Amino acid sequence: MRFLNDLQPSHDLTYNDVFMVPGRSDVASRFDVDLSTADGTGATLPLVVSNMTAVSGRRMAETVARRGGIAILPQDIPLDIVADTVARVKAAHTVFDTPVVLTPNMTVGEALSLVPKRAHGGAVVVESLSGPELKVVGVFTPHLAHEIDRFAQVREVMLTDPFVLQADGDVREMFNLLSEQHVPFAPVVDGGALVGVLTRKGALRSTIYTPATDPDGRLVAGGAIGINGDVRGKAQALVEVGVDVLVVDTAHGHQAKMFDALPLVREVRDAHEAATGRRVPIAAGNVVSAEGARDLVAAGADIVKVGVGPGAMCTTRMATGVGRPQFSAVLECAAAVRELGAHVWADGGVRWPRDVALALAAGAGSVMIGSWFAGTHESPGDLKFGPDGREYKESFGMASSRAVANRTRDAAGFERARMALFEEGISTSRMFLDPEAPGVEDLIDQITAGVRSSFTYAGARTLPEFADRATVGLQSSAGYDEGRPLHASW
Repeated sequence: MRFLNDLQPSHDLTYNDVFMVPGRSDVASRFDVDLSTADGTGATLPLVVSNMTAVSGRRMAETVARRGGIAILPQDIPLDIVADTVARVKAAHTVFDTPVVLTPNMTVGEALSLVPKRAHGGAVVVESLSGPELKVVGVFTPHLAHEIDRFAQVREVMLTDPFVLQADGDVREMFNLLSEQHVPFAPVVDGGALVGVLTRKGALRSTIYTPATDPDGRLVAGGAIGINGDVRGKAQALVEVGVDVLVVDTAHGHQAKMFDALPLVREVRDAHEAATGRRVPIAAGNVVSAEGARDLVAAGADIVKVGVGPGAMCTTRMATGVGRPQFSAVLECAAAVRELGAHVWADGGVRWPRDVALALAAGAGSVMIGSWFAGTHESPGDLKFGPDGREYKESFGMASSRAVANRTRDAAGFERARMALFEEGISTSRMFLDPEAPGVEDLIDQITAGVRSSFTYAGARTLPEFADRATVGLQSSAGYDEGRPLHASW
């Protein structure tokens, strides 16, 4: 990347401070762009779901991996839950969505509470949840329950003898069949057993995205570790359950405890690699300086997480004065670790597809996203409704008193209360679902379309080419506002 007119900025920059200048290009189509990252995670999109309790869980991990990204499961989740989550992600189909499953004797109220757990807007009714195979007997959508008593059973309202798709069919033909049947989604069966569901958008996406998979062809997922407690034991447990990247995570990554923890994680990883032949990359952070980035790589990190304070849920900069504008932080850290053969994840501060593109232009191997994905069907929180009827989910920062209380739930009451006095994050925030883009895949579509287009403007087909060819200029706040669309006349 170079600055326009070789200008050297006199101060640090955020994403809003910069813009990209188009260059001569022979990249004719967005589909000529390969967004695969070389960080060793198996991701085919440079997108990482942040290890936030309100954002990253099983549904998020599975859905994002199916489209090429990777989600990091938070360190606050008990190990048995992490093991179950990773197992379910690994068992998920790489093409077909995981269905919301009901039985005929469930109540309509139960069904309506479960349908929003997925973005496809309905559920598959199966004969029984017991046994190795699930036999489809109907489908349920919310409109079928309009003005129906919530204690009525699903069997009374479900659509029986539903249209189903065969798992061995061509997805293009499946799209045509869904269109002909005028159905929003259909169960997919293999030999009579339910294997997933497919929507028309899902069929299209399966031809655009390449799933992020491990060497066995299963979807990928990562796991986070703190720097306190039994670091070695937690790392060992995570590699044993099959995580594809280990993230050693703390708000201040350039500290002694991190440099105590990283060698322990590295030892576990190396032993696992020697025993299985599989290398699990180690990410560590967060830092914002070249010195911090180099020190993490020297201590054992393959990937450096960059970002202090840019996240929507973070109050670190306002509370402490500590942090750094994210674009400059990513630019400096990426240049520092590139010389060492390592990679950078730009963690936080992205609110538009342009921000993702600019982070990649600055040299990031991937971009971590948290709050942006919190307001989607796939995030772990329950769907709630505001006074105006708008759908939302609650989000909170991982250094907030709410997160600290979760993380210290095994501590004595006095100690928990004392630690909760100090926070650097928002404990509750409403992240509204966009009615036009309520699922994380909708947001991935927007991000990917914008980033692919950025590559064509720069004349780049790959991430390294983009980071090499991008030309970036500086702008005022008025320049940034000029680029924002108007949804109503002035």
